[in-house]
Amino acid sequence: MGVLHRFLDASPLKKKYRAMQTVRVKVKMDCAGCEKRVRDAVSSMKGARKVEVDRKKSLVVVSGYVESEDVLNEVKGTGKTTAVLWPYVEHNLVEYPYIAGAYDKKAPSGFVRDVPQAHANPNSPQHVLANFFNEEDPNACSIM
Repeated sequence: MGVLHRFLDASPLKKKYRAMQTVRVKVKMDCAGCEKRVRDAVSSMKGARKVEVDRKKSLVVVSGYVESEDVLNEVKGTGKTTAVLWPYVEHNLVEYPYIAGAYDKKAPSGFVRDVPQAHANPNSPQHVLANFFNEEDPNACSIM
């Protein structure tokens, strides 16, 4: 019995499991018909647990055991060839939301583009001093 288990464990046919994740896609939807077509296509995907469609923000959010490229291909299969992965973050999550390249007039309200220039350098003196007396870090201050 031990030999049989050894051969079964070494077989290359093991199933690869997908991780639970949330995928956001930006897709332009003009009418309720477009919204329904995109929702139905993404809802029928294997592994999709929760689907949210926001036509005003041009946003489709899929949660479940899905890959981002599979969701994007499924949306593009409905005829929405300009669909891309969601390129925005909330403006309060970045240090410099109005820096060149981050501010986008076409972005939904409260969102900016996710570019490296908008994020602060964690080794900058401002962040080092701000974290110097951090209560959550036991090694932050040796005076106490």
